[in-house]
This record gives sequence, structure tokens and C-alpha cells, in this order.
Amino acid sequence: DIFWYVYGILHSPEYRQRFAADLKKMLPRIPFAADFRAFLNAGRKLGEWHLNYETVEPFPLTEEAKRVVMEQDDYLVTKMTFGKKDGKPDKSVIVYNPNLVLRDIPLEAYEYVVNGKPAIEWVMERQAVTTDKASGIVKDANAWATETMGDPRYPLSLLLRVITVSLETMKIVGALPALVLE
Repeated sequence: DIFWYVYGILHSPEYRQRFAADLKKMLPRIPFAADFRAFLNAGRKLGEWHLNYETVEPFPLTEEAKRVVMEQDDYLVTKMTFGKKDGKPDKSVIVYNPNLVLRDIPLEAYEYVVNGKPAIEWVMERQAVTTDKASGIVKDANAWATETMGDPRYPLSLLLRVITVSLETMKIVGALPALVLE
């Protein structure tokens, strides 16, 4: 119970704001909230979403495919980018690759931030093909998806699942009570 309570407290925007200066300098100090159970229950729900992110239902957004029947190679990703609207990035649109554009991404999903960056952007950054400059080693999300997961759509599925987790996380965080300390 204490673990899930701490997990709930650490997701509290009020906690993060109130103790922001301390959190930059030292390990977090965990206060005892008057509504212990609310933070415990929220932490447990958050843990379920965060631990089981690979099995949650993918978010049902609009997949705009260039082909009527997509083949395995049509799901290969090099680098996902945001769409453009009036010359500015449009975060409701992700260009997955030249064959697939994802639309209707709720902007609220970008509110779930991990280590200073929205979780969706972490996935976009990590599910790409990159080459380490020093070693020349190529990190290919597509190879990993087909070899390890047996699914060339894995980077896409992961992105859609992280959107679901982000939205559910923000619902839980938004429902947290005020942080009244005892």
C-alpha cells in the first residue's frame, strides 16, 4: 500500500509544484496526506496502466493509409514527425511514414510528461532508425519489432497504446484530491 501511495503522490501536480525546488536538489520527501486512500488507489490504478502498457487497447485514431491493402513493409518506420498546419507543427497528426498518416490524436495525451517530455514524443523518438556516430551501430526499431515481437506493426501499436495510457493517466491525475498534509 505504501508503494502505491508514494506512486500516487509522485504523480500529484500539486506535490510537484509545491516541492519543485526540493525535487531539483534532493531525493523526494514523501508527505503524509490526509486522504491517504485516495493517493493509494490512484497510485495503484496508475501502476496498472503503466505496467501493462503493452496489453492495453490501442487508441482508435484515424489511420490514413496510402494503399488500400497495407503490406508488412508499409509499416516500416524511419522517423515519425508531426503534421504541419499553417507552417507550424500539428500534434494532432503524426506522419508515421510515407505510407501512413495518423490523425485525430487528442492533444490532452501530450499532457502526460515523463522526464520532461510527453510520453508520445518519447515513443516517436525511440521507435526510429538511428545510427550511433561514435560506433556506427544502427538501432532499427523495425528489425527489433519483427525479430523480437514478430510484428512489423509493433512501433505503431506501441504508439497507439501509449496514447491510451497517457489519456488514462491524465484522467487519474486530474481526479486526485488536493494535497492536504497531516
